[in-house]
Amino acid sequence: MFSAATQGDLNLLEYHVDQGVDVNYVHPEFLGTALVSSILAKQEETALYLLDNGADPNLFSDLEELFPLQAARQAGLASVEAKLLAMGIEDVSKVLEVGIGATPPVATSGWFARLLKRLKRA
Repeated sequence: MFSAATQGDLNLLEYHVDQGVDVNYVHPEFLGTALVSSILAKQEETALYLLDNGADPNLFSDLEELFPLQAARQAGLASVEAKLLAMGIEDVSKVLEVGIGATPPVATSGWFARLLKRLKRA
């Protein structure tokens, strides 16, 4: 499924989804998501299909160290960005406006802490 999503093979992707493959599956070694990878591969149609079929728009992809919204902006996929925003996704960069003192506890460990550190350096 991951390969179909990143190569833009919508027919094969539909087949996998119809067979019950989890669109949010994250490979334990690579820690990448099909959604973020398809966005970065500029596979607009497959990214939109994944979103329409249950892909989590908030699921961070450790492989690319990006959220789907960040990936859409990086890849220049305006329609995917618009879809994510229409789904109620907030801009992750707004987290920095809150300030460290007001950062939620989840931000002190794991991938979210790494994300905050990266955003502060940018």
